[in-house]
Amino acid sequence: MSLSNPSQVLLRNSELLVAKTPLFINLPEDGFIDAYLELYKPNSINCFNNNFIDYQAIINKHRQTATQNVQAIFSSTYQTKIYHDLVIITFPKSKAELNFTLAMIAHCIDVTTKILLVGEKKGGIQSAPKLTKDLLSCCQKADAARHCLLFAGLFQPEKLSIVFNLQDWFKKYKITVEGIELTIASLPGVFSQKKLDTGTALLLGNLPEKMSGKVLDFGCGAGVISCFIGKKFTAINLSLLDVSALALTSAQESLALNGLLGQVFPSNSLSDVNEQYQYVVSNPPFHQGVKTHYQASEEFLAGINKKLSKRGNITIVANSFLRYQPIMQAHIGDTRVITKEQGFTIYQAQLSSK
Repeated sequence: MSLSNPSQVLLRNSELLVAKTPLFINLPEDGFIDAYLELYKPNSINCFNNNFIDYQAIINKHRQTATQNVQAIFSSTYQTKIYHDLVIITFPKSKAELNFTLAMIAHCIDVTTKILLVGEKKGGIQSAPKLTKDLLSCCQKADAARHCLLFAGLFQPEKLSIVFNLQDWFKKYKITVEGIELTIASLPGVFSQKKLDTGTALLLGNLPEKMSGKVLDFGCGAGVISCFIGKKFTAINLSLLDVSALALTSAQESLALNGLLGQVFPSNSLSDVNEQYQYVVSNPPFHQGVKTHYQASEEFLAGINKKLSKRGNITIVANSFLRYQPIMQAHIGDTRVITKEQGFTIYQAQLSSK
C-alpha cells in the first residue's frame, strides 16, 4: 500500500518524529507504521483508532508480520499507564472531535510530549491553532506539502491535571416523534450530534406498521432509530452496528437513557454480522463523497439478503440522487418507494425467497 499524503508529510519531518513510546491516533494502515519502526526503532507503538476499518487493517497487517511492539486499540476513549513522548493525530473530519481527542490523552503525556496534527487542507486543518488554543501552546505550522499541513505543539502545563470524564462530552437532546419522547446522547464526531436530522426524521415516520423479532439498525449513529423502534414496538430484539466507536458508545448511552436494551457492536459493513434479522433499518452513512459512499452502500445492499430471515424486510432512507432502488431490486426483491420529501427517498424491500 502506498503512503498517503499526510504520511508522506510526516516522514519529511524526521526531527519531530524521534520517540521511544509514540501514540498514533486514527492513522490509517498505509505503510507509515512499518516505515516508522524501521527508521526510529521505538520501544513500542500504540495505535488508537475509533474507526473499526482502520483498526482491523492494523491488526491484520501486524498479526501477519508478527510485529510484537505494535499495540492496536479500538475504542471511543484511550486509557493507558504508558507515558507517551510523541502523539500524532490525524485531523478529524469533525472539528468538535479534536479537543475531545486531546483531552482524553492528557493523563498519559507531559509538558515535553510533542503533539503533531496532520491532515489534508480540504479537511479544515488550517483551523487547528484556533481550535486548540485552550489546550495547546506553541501550536505552529511545521510543514505544508502535498495539499496537507502539519502542526506541532505542546500541552499547556495547567491542562495536564484536568481529569477526563466521558460524561462531560455527551451532547444530550430530547425529541418527540409520534408522541414518543426520547433522550439522545451523542459524542463529538457522531452524525447528527445536536438534533434529529431530516433524513432520519423521515425514516421514523415511514417504518413498517408492525415490527417484531430481530431488528438490525445498520449504521446506528447515536441510536435514534433503535430508541424509537424500541419504544414503539415491544416485541423486538435490537441489534445496533456502526464502524465508529464514538457512535457505538453514544448509542449505548442513548439506549440506557431510554430504558432500552440492545446488542451494540462494531462492523465493517456486514463483516461482523452473524445473525439473521426480520427487519433491517438504516440511514446509511454518507461521509466520504458520492462515489465512495455509493460503493459502500452497494456492498451493504448486495449482501444484506444473506442476513434477512424468511420474508425479511429492509427500510432505508437515502439522498434522492443516489440510485438505490435498482440495487435493492436486484439483490433483495420487490422494492417500493414509500415517499420522497426534502431531497430524501424512503425505500422498502422484502426478501423474495430464502
